[in-house]
Amino acid sequence: MVEIKEVKSRSQIRDFINFPLDLYKGNPCFVPPLYGDEKKMFGKKFVYSDTCESVFFNAYKDGRICGRIQGIIQRAANEKNNEKRVRFTRFDSVDDDEVAEKLFGAVEEWAIAKGMDTVVGPLGYSDLEREGLLIEGFDKVSTFEEQYNAEYYARLIENRGYEKEVDWVESMIRLPEGGIDERVFRLEEMLFKRFRLHFGTAKNTGEFLDKYADGFFELLDKSYENIYGTVPFTDAMKKMMIDNFRLIIDLRYVAVILNEEEKVIALGICFPAIGGAVQKSGGRLTPATVLRILKAVKKPKVIDFGLVGIDPKYMNFGIGEAIVAEVARMLEDSGIDHAETNLNLEDNEAIRSIWKYFDSEEHKRRRCYVKKLI
Repeated sequence: MVEIKEVKSRSQIRDFINFPLDLYKGNPCFVPPLYGDEKKMFGKKFVYSDTCESVFFNAYKDGRICGRIQGIIQRAANEKNNEKRVRFTRFDSVDDDEVAEKLFGAVEEWAIAKGMDTVVGPLGYSDLEREGLLIEGFDKVSTFEEQYNAEYYARLIENRGYEKEVDWVESMIRLPEGGIDERVFRLEEMLFKRFRLHFGTAKNTGEFLDKYADGFFELLDKSYENIYGTVPFTDAMKKMMIDNFRLIIDLRYVAVILNEEEKVIALGICFPAIGGAVQKSGGRLTPATVLRILKAVKKPKVIDFGLVGIDPKYMNFGIGEAIVAEVARMLEDSGIDHAETNLNLEDNEAIRSIWKYFDSEEHKRRRCYVKKLI
């Protein structure tokens, strides 16, 4: 018999956080989130407490945890889109329909009790979190920014009456043999002259953030406004991002384009891939893990795309090619094997078309599901 318990006690919190670590122990494709970050969700000062309400459930069978799920009411998203939605996230389960049925049933009952009419996911508190269910690419190592899941998850979810709402694709990109077409660099030069653009510069990460943080948050709110699943940045979210940037951002893998008024009109931020550095410790920041992260940041073999944004006013003027040119320069670093794009919406041709200049392979696909309750 499967028993569902709302997560409240310390032991239940440990069960919730540890379950996927145990479920995927030894799986070379699974990359855990940072354990400390997951614990923060249960604290009173959690960064999303002002815009979200959430609930956590564990499933137990014969006294042993066999599944988990979280429900989130993202009030800012609901207000922005005039919706009454609950997001589900952090769904993990053994391959058992009864476990999945009861976990989703608990979230759906909670949603109805809160006056909501739809459940959608996997979606986190914001698009800064891991989102989407992996439906292709189960033999590929997950990036640190995205979640891995077993192939049977899709069946468990679809058996509950959930249907596709959107898909994302992820690509692995390398420099093509012979390099990027020189016309891209000539176009970049022409665009910069025509629109009087230039690159932002900084001596170090601190100076970079002091000079450009406000500008790129403004740009991201503008360029991501109509993108699926996004919410406006709060002051708490900005502070969290800046704190994280200070730890892992490397100016070698950052491009900020400014207009003549020194406003940020495009940016591309990549992060040294740290997934392999946190796998062995289950996401815990042990001294050995910290050393592995520092090594990965200093001499990365892979870089992950974190943020790409272009001011809508410049979207049709070829600024995407300028981003291509800068990514090409990043990949020319002798230690870099390839880059991972992370999530691109399948209908976002403006971004997906950028990768045609590279030796690219769409090797993962993720899905967001939806179910009407009322």
